[in-house]
Amino acid sequence: MPYLLGIDVGTSGTKVLILDEAGAVVANVTEEYPLDTPRPLWSEQNPHDWWAATTAGIQRALASAGLTGDDIGGVGLSGQMHGMVMLDRDARPLRPAILWNDQRTGPQCQWITERVGFQRLLDLTANAVLPGFTAPKIVWTRENEPAVYERTAKILLPKDYVRYRLTGEYASEVSDASGTSLFDVRRRAWSDAMLTALDIPRDWLPDVFESPVVSGQISPTAAQATGLRPGTPVVGGGGDQAAGAVGSGIVEPGLVSVTVGTSGVVFAHLDEFALEPQGRLHAFCHAVPGKWHVMGVTLSAGGSLRWLRDALGQDEVAVARLMGVDPYELLDAEAARAPAGSEGLLFLPYLSGERTPYPDPHAKGVFVGLTLRHGKPHLTRSVLEGVAYSLRDCLELVRDLGLAVQQVRASGGGARSPLWREIQADVFGTELVTINVAEGAAYGAALLAGVGIGVYTSVEEAAARVIRVVTRTAPSADAPRYAPGYAIYRQLYPSLRPTFEALNRWVVDAGH
Repeated sequence: MPYLLGIDVGTSGTKVLILDEAGAVVANVTEEYPLDTPRPLWSEQNPHDWWAATTAGIQRALASAGLTGDDIGGVGLSGQMHGMVMLDRDARPLRPAILWNDQRTGPQCQWITERVGFQRLLDLTANAVLPGFTAPKIVWTRENEPAVYERTAKILLPKDYVRYRLTGEYASEVSDASGTSLFDVRRRAWSDAMLTALDIPRDWLPDVFESPVVSGQISPTAAQATGLRPGTPVVGGGGDQAAGAVGSGIVEPGLVSVTVGTSGVVFAHLDEFALEPQGRLHAFCHAVPGKWHVMGVTLSAGGSLRWLRDALGQDEVAVARLMGVDPYELLDAEAARAPAGSEGLLFLPYLSGERTPYPDPHAKGVFVGLTLRHGKPHLTRSVLEGVAYSLRDCLELVRDLGLAVQQVRASGGGARSPLWREIQADVFGTELVTINVAEGAAYGAALLAGVGIGVYTSVEEAAARVIRVVTRTAPSADAPRYAPGYAIYRQLYPSLRPTFEALNRWVVDAGH
């Protein structure tokens, strides 16, 4: 069997994995790049950084595994969703990519919703239009950067820009396209009605495939840049969450994943299309052909802990460097010194605004209940607990759809923390398991490549062959202590929403 290569174009870096015939990882390389925040609420990256990271990552991965491009049978792509890459007629980026966590487009979301109508938006795209999505970014550019807009010839999502550089093909796939507010999720095709309503040319958008379908081949130019063989098949792949779900085996009913990376995602597989009546859950096409999923998102999950590390954890960072360990291990130990419930300290993890269940770009991070008794252990633990409460908000919406939650699988960087897994199991009131695969979206992308070239007969068979449960975390004796904490947490956003709006007006008026 040929080796399979998976690429995940993430927010902080691009990961490249190579799998052998048993699904074992033989190379795992990440190339990092910066995130630009030129103004409050803005989040951008240079697409050239993604390509440079991809080429360097592939070269390093091949060298690490002792392989050549001839050994790679297929390539799968994944990446951060919703980002907008505007290209001119020569396929050159016209401006930095506007990313999924960019919150500048609140007015454009309101305009789209009023123009189309909220219920019709759900009928046409299965989702409310949110600031992170692609369509309002396009409208924002038309309104604020008309010279860029007039020169636009193509619009691609992040991983699909890398696909273009690899293959010369303008292509996407159904799971990533679902997050653009331009895609008919029920029909699994671009929505002509939405494109007409927003006056966006159809030929700006790429062709769309099912995720395991071959969408191009490695070009001679890309082969020279990466070391891959010209003609190597490249499959559609998946948005990071759908591909990550494949990599976690969330490909059949009853399975739910909770992924804590920069963002936090609760993801449930659907055999049949379903819609949360108020649009509070995303309803997207799955990377499994003919299937769907629902998804709730906490924008700053691991991002909240990273903020704490950078703002208050420099001692832990310095000590960890001397000890040769991950600074998050020391922050975990710090948090474990505080009791469950953090002695009444609550944290709202809305450092980048929020998406589920409150689609509010102006929501803010908040500590509530701070007293002289609280120290760094309480602050750290309350961040872990606040993220868990926010993820439970998403999980409750999944349960409200009537979906049976038979197993919750933890993945992402947050799943490496035994304490955070225990907190989540206690807050969710359900067992949390981990699996033998921790590489997420890049792993799922490689499996999709295996399906595309015939190594596996289906996505379901690929997952069944390589994925197994390795740890189980049941709710502990502390679980009952979180019920009152969650009830208070649920009261905070409705109470603070007017304050968030006032703070936003203050910032705007002050010109910050």
